[in-house]
Formats: sequence, C-alpha cells, structure tokens
Amino acid sequence: MAEAVVSITLQTIRDLLVKEVQFYSGVRSQVEQIQQELQLMRSFLKDADAQQDADERLQTWIAQVREAAYDIEDNILVFVAVKNASRRYRNSKNLLKKLGCFFREIITTHKVGSQISDIKNKIISLTTSLQTYGIKPINNQGENPGFDGARMRDLRRSYSHVIEEDFVGLQGDIKMLVAHLIDEHKDRVISIYGMGGLGKTTIARKVYGNRDVRRHFDGFAWNCVSQRWDKKDILQGILIKLIPENRDEILGMRDEELVRKLHDVQLKKKCLVVLDDIWSIQAWDSLKSAFPNTTGAGSKILLTTRNREVASFVYPSGFLYEPRVLSNEESWELLRKKAFPRRQDIAEYVIEPEMEILGKDMLARCCGLPLAILVLGGLLVTKHSVREWQTVNENINWYLARGRGHGKQRAVTEVLSFSYHDLPYQFKQCFLFLANFPEEFEIEAEKLYQFWVAEGIISQGERAEEETMMDVAERYLAELAERCMVQVNVKETAGGFKNCRLHDLMRDLCLSKAKDENFANVIYFRRDKKPMDSLSSSRRIRRISFYLDSDLDSDITHDAVACSENRHIRSAFFYANDCRHDVLQQMRFHLSRFKLLRVLYLQGFQSADELPKSIGDLIHLKYLSLSYSKFKKLPSSLSKLVYLQTLDLEVDDSLQIPNIIWKMKSLRHLHLPSKFQTQDGLKLRLDGLIELETLINFNTSLCDVKDLDTLTNLRKLRASIKDNLDDLPNILKYISFTQNHLRRSSLSISCLQFCSDALAFPRKGDPYCRSLHVPL
Repeated sequence: MAEAVVSITLQTIRDLLVKEVQFYSGVRSQVEQIQQELQLMRSFLKDADAQQDADERLQTWIAQVREAAYDIEDNILVFVAVKNASRRYRNSKNLLKKLGCFFREIITTHKVGSQISDIKNKIISLTTSLQTYGIKPINNQGENPGFDGARMRDLRRSYSHVIEEDFVGLQGDIKMLVAHLIDEHKDRVISIYGMGGLGKTTIARKVYGNRDVRRHFDGFAWNCVSQRWDKKDILQGILIKLIPENRDEILGMRDEELVRKLHDVQLKKKCLVVLDDIWSIQAWDSLKSAFPNTTGAGSKILLTTRNREVASFVYPSGFLYEPRVLSNEESWELLRKKAFPRRQDIAEYVIEPEMEILGKDMLARCCGLPLAILVLGGLLVTKHSVREWQTVNENINWYLARGRGHGKQRAVTEVLSFSYHDLPYQFKQCFLFLANFPEEFEIEAEKLYQFWVAEGIISQGERAEEETMMDVAERYLAELAERCMVQVNVKETAGGFKNCRLHDLMRDLCLSKAKDENFANVIYFRRDKKPMDSLSSSRRIRRISFYLDSDLDSDITHDAVACSENRHIRSAFFYANDCRHDVLQQMRFHLSRFKLLRVLYLQGFQSADELPKSIGDLIHLKYLSLSYSKFKKLPSSLSKLVYLQTLDLEVDDSLQIPNIIWKMKSLRHLHLPSKFQTQDGLKLRLDGLIELETLINFNTSLCDVKDLDTLTNLRKLRASIKDNLDDLPNILKYISFTQNHLRRSSLSISCLQFCSDALAFPRKGDPYCRSLHVPL
C-alpha cells in the first residue's frame, strides 16, 4: 500500500504543478526536490511491499513511508487552499480582509516550506535505511508482475455467463431442491445452511433462476437480510418485487400494514421468497408474522444461513440442506475453468503437466470450498508460467504455516488474504475503498468509478486514446471481478457493469486490511457502546464511514461530527438510516475544518433543510452526494468548489438550487433531482460545462435545451420533456449530431421514455406503461 500512496502523491504533485503553477511561488523548489526523492523511494517499494510480512521492522518502515507521503500531499493541498482563499479576496474592497489573507499566505508559505523540507529529510533517511533490510530498487514504474496492461485493455467483456460457467458439481442437489420447491405437498420452507464459502447463495441463485421454478410460481422476491437488517426495508423490498405496481403505496405503509399486506399477497398468489444470509433468530422473529403458517396458494420460502440453529428455528419440520464440499475431481474442474478461461480461438487449452500437479497441490489446501477455489483460480488466471505457479504455491504454504484458525475456515481466510497481497498496487486501494460501504450493499458501478477518480486512485497513465477515466475505472473493476475479489452484476442490454458487492468473507478481509493499512475506519453508532474509542488511536484517520441510526441521542450525534477536528480526512461517508437528529446543524460548525476532504457522501438525512454554507470552504472536494436525503435548499457557496467533479443531487424531495452550477467548470458528472427550482426563478444554466460527461434528469421545463450544444464532452444523457413538446426536435437533433461521443441517452415524455435498448409500445393510460423504447 505504501507504493500505491506514493504513486498517488506523485500524481497529485504533477497535476498541481501543471494546474496551479502560479500558486507555487515560495515552495516550488522544495516540492520538486521532494518529488525526486519520492520517485527514488518508489523504485524500492515494490521489493519492500513483497517482503513486509516476513519482517515486522520492515512493516514499520513501510508505514512510516506511507504516512510521510500522506503528509507531503496534506501540506501541498493546504497550501493550495490558502492560495485559493487569497485569490478570492485579492480584488476585495475590504482592506482588512485583503491584509488578513496576505499575512496568512506569507505565514502558510513559510510553514509549508519548512514542513516539506523536514519531510524530505525524513524520506532521505528512510531511503538510506533500506540497506538494513536488503531491499533493492525495481525500476519498472511500480508495476506488479501480475499486471498486464494489454490484458487489462481486453477485459471489456460480459460477465453474464460467469455463474453458469463457474458452477461445478451439485447438479443433482439443484434438481432435488427444485423438485422440493415445486411440489406443493412438500414443506413450505427450505433452508440451505453451512459455513461461509460453501456456495449457499450461488446454489440458491441456481434454484431461483431454474426454468421449472420460474414457471411454477407467480411472484418472486429475493432479499439479503445480513447482520445489520432492518425490518421495514426487508418487508418493503419483498412487497415491491411481488407487486411492483403498488410501489408508491408500499413505501407509505407502516410496519403493521406491511406485515398484513405481505401475508395476504402470499395467500392470494403463489410466491417464492428468498431470504438470503439470515444470521439470527431475532431477525426471523421480527419477520415471521408476514409469512403464512400454511402453504395457502402454494407460496414457499427459501433461506440461506450459516447457522443450523437458525434454519431449524425458522421451521422445525422444514427441509434442511447443507451443501457438501467439492470432490478432488470437481475442485480441479472448477479451478481449471477459472484459471484457464475458454478462448474463442482455441478449442481446448492444453495445460502443462507441471501446472496440473502444482494446481492440485494448492487445491489440497482449499479443502473443497468453492469460494477458496474461485479466489485461487482468479489469482492464477494472471500467472502464465510454471515458475509463477510455483511461486504462488510456495507463498500459500507460507501463509498457511503462519496463519490462524483451523481446517476449512482457515483455508478460505488464508487464500483470500493471499489474493489481496497478489493484487497489483493499482488495485489494492480500489479494493480497500469498498470498506466504506455497508454490508450487503449493492454499489452502483458508475458511482464507484466516480469515487475512485475523485480520490486519485485511477491513474491518468492507464488511459488509452479515446478513453475516459470512467473507462479506465471500469477496467479496474473488471480486474477485481476477474480475480473473484468482487461480485458484479451486468447491465442486461447496454453492456458494462450495473453494480457490485463483496461476499461477506471478502468484506471481512477488506475491513481488516483497511484498518491494518490505516486506509479507512468504520464507526457504527448503534452496535458500538463507545464508537469513538476506535478513533482514539494516534494514527491519523484518512477515510471514515458513519452509520447513524434513528434512535441516536444528541450526545452521540455530537461525537459523530467531533472527528472533524482531524484535518487529515480525505473521504467521509454518512449513512443516516432515517436519522432525524440535528447532525448537520452540528456539522456546520466543523465542516470547514475538513480542509483536505475530497469525497463527502450524505445519505438518508430525513430532517435536513439547507446544506451548510461552510461546504464552500472544502476547496479540494471532488465528489458531493446528497442521495436519498431530503435536503430542500443548496447554498450559493457551492460555486467555490472549483475542483468538484461529481455532484449528485438526486434527493427525495423538491430542491431549491442556486443558479451557479454553470460556474463549476471541473464538473464531469451531474445528477439533478427529479424535482427542483432555481432560486432566481430562471432556467438552470449549464452552458460551458465542457468537461461534463454525465447529465441525469435534464428537464426542458427547468433547463435550456440550447445549453446542450456547449456540452461537447457529454457521454451520457437522461432528459425529459414535460407537457410542451416544442423542445423535442432540438433534443433529437442534439442526440443525432453527438452520436459519435454520446454513448447512452434516454428521453422521457410524460410517462413515455425513449432510449436505445429495445422496442416496445405500451398503451396510453396503461398503469403498467412506463417507457417507450426506440433504437437511436
């Protein structure tokens, strides 16, 4: 990870030296000198990162390098923020403000120059000390031997077939489970239980998608319960899938109404409900009233759990099924499919005998667990020689020899851990960034790409001609999916990834590594009695995620914002979960101290009014999201966010927007709310946003169609026309003229929507009519 941090710091310095050249008077020479020292340092880090697990002293050294690189970037970014503030007041008529900024700039220049000089001396000392550890420089720009740029560029492929191809064995068990489900005389509950990594969810998916099952039942709902379950969310999610036409009514129901409605629906039509990953008896106790005690119309439940006690408790006389581990032959077949994916130009890949011997030797340590085998296969798919396979085998033996735990669970843990260590440094931070998201959270792929870009994790050097940074980020996610580090869902028609998530065991690894590397902290304000204790460490916090529940008291919400005293935070995620306490009111007094913040994610605030004006002080902010919250007004200080790349305003209520978005020239992705009005009563100006790639919820009654002509870099457009069709020709003209770079577009007229996916003609007035699709 030190290599990744140093590389990102170097990229930040290069970018700022180009973009902010006028700001560097007074510190430019120090910045250039430290840039040279970091480049020398990086040549040693590949070897150091590879050896750190064998030497605790080396681990300490690498941690010092990582923190030094962070400190350099922190000081440079603070310096730029002060320079920006001085520039704003340079032409001010207020003499006191001008003098104050002038003296502050002089003091900051001296202070930053002195600190950078101290850090440079520290880095020189750290580099000199490397000879103690026998570390040698590797001048390959930091690339990992497992990283293949050409291979990365070939990773644009659909993953819709992955589950089918990578499933081996247990076909007879699938048939048995299907037969049990569609036999109305059999038990109404089927429970699949067993340890993590056995493939319970994969088996459930195979059964859920079986043709006989799809023909037998009238309604289908899949819901992940997980450890942090919410009764209302689960009931709403199931009902919306069973009766989607009643979505709005369902979202307004109280708990007891949801229970009654779900109970009645299952008696009236034949439903299959999957409760995936249910952990506790308490979770079932909370939900059981919504499920009939009799089969009624033939409805059934399929659940997965790690706990046999939970499976037995849900329905004592129900059918219990524990998947077996794979045999040696099945294990080899699964590894072969994953490590040697079928190629169109080769009928059958010939595997060298030495590789087969090594592969079967490594499989013995996987204990027949599908997850361990898949992760091992994802690791070996990047290794193309016998020598590379020998290295993996030796390293896995070493990991197992020093690892904790016993038997099968230990096998999974150690194989997963080694798969992380084998990641090229470019991808380690991408993987660790997923620690910021909740358990069982389906992360929208495009938003994840925007997070990565905002944090500087995606390298400009990886961008090919005609590619955007979003394209590069998609390749990064494809690499993680190829290695089975993340699970992905593919868009049905448009290609690319729809969303991704972490297997719960992989998430445990992610959280553990993120903490070890001081990459991210996760704070639960319900689960932890003293949640802020984990922040009392002397280590500086860089990224933090807060989970705020609705039953919090004011003392705890005060703790939630107190962390802003730590000025080193780069990303802050707030998951409010219907929290109605005045967190934002308290935050407005702290927010301006987040000087280095790049990502601010505010989800689920239900009593929010206006975003604090101090948001404009976050000069380095690149990503701001208010999604699924109920903000009503934005401050005009947003115009100060000159580096902002993503602005997500898809709130749950009508929003009042100052007419300043056109000033935000760095904006690349803009998600407007479905309902809004400008503070000046005029149409929202978007002209001149030449960097804009994504524009969501462009409404011709609220925005000017002529502004689209100035958005020369737009790749994705979702627009709507309300009532007045006069703008339709201009919209269609724009789409036709920009088809070379406009990759995806949709246009909605009232309840009808044009897009490029398929062709369907609904009847006007049909309550199920949602979209009209025509190819562009």
